Amino acid sequence: MEYNTTRSQLKFSEYGRNIQKLVEHALTIKDNEERTKMAKMIVSAMSQLNPSVKEYNDFRHKLWDHLFMISDFELDVDAPFPKPSKEDKSIKPSKISYPTYRVPFKHYGNTLFKMMDEACKLEDGQKKDQFINQIANYMKQSYVNYNRDNVNDEVIVAQLAKLSEGQLLVKENVRLAQARELPPTSNGNRKKKKKNRKR
Repeated sequence: MEYNTTRSQLKFSEYGRNIQKLVEHALTIKDNEERTKMAKMIVSAMSQLNPSVKEYNDFRHKLWDHLFMISDFELDVDAPFPKPSKEDKSIKPSKISYPTYRVPFKHYGNTLFKMMDEACKLEDGQKKDQFINQIANYMKQSYVNYNRDNVNDEVIVAQLAKLSEGQLLVKENVRLAQARELPPTSNGNRKKKKKNRKR
């Protein structure tokens, strides 16, 4: 009887111990043609034992890479793909920095600042005024979606002016959309559904 403590370390658990033993046997085959035939048979068995790998577009290339990694890159066969090196596989990808956003009011999100940046590029005129009004209505919708409380237009206008450092100002005669005209939030829909269920 064999115990796991006496066996070699399993390189890929998804393929199982038998695949690793087959690879170890392939390393002992001296004839290159027979060794290559054995390698192809092993790769075929690996695809059946781990069918989830087929979800990748280059799954055949990935299987051959795994085969070489199981052999500790010592298997020498005529593979359909370039043999990877141990150095390439040991290199860790560079760390991706976590994005930071300038969002003092979380309910507005980073999209608001992208819209504001575009609005600031426009020349003064009707087109810019319309864009500013759209941004203000977006802010009001985001505010209402966040807490479902009514909000005065003055609050939205003041916050837009503050966030844009005075570059985007809503005209005095402009009235934003009423809260009832704004689309309901998913939370509001869920509450209605719960009430309907009780009935």
